[in-house]
Amino acid sequence: MRVILYSNHCPCCEVLAAALNKAAITYETVSDTEQMLAMGLTHLPMLSVDGNMMNYPAALAWLKERTETHAD
Repeated sequence: MRVILYSNHCPCCEVLAAALNKAAITYETVSDTEQMLAMGLTHLPMLSVDGNMMNYPAALAWLKERTETHAD
């Protein structure tokens, strides 16, 4: 699974990064503003999981579902 966090290190970005770390999910962070604008990203954070882009609420829901499913 390839996970990319698109971040400008705002408070929401930091919350999502902390949640990824708590869930022990390996991810890379992209903070290059030009790259994000070229991709059409205008709101951050965004999370890409195997190419599936999620906004902040969707990413938190995905993490919650994943941690509940893998709680055993």
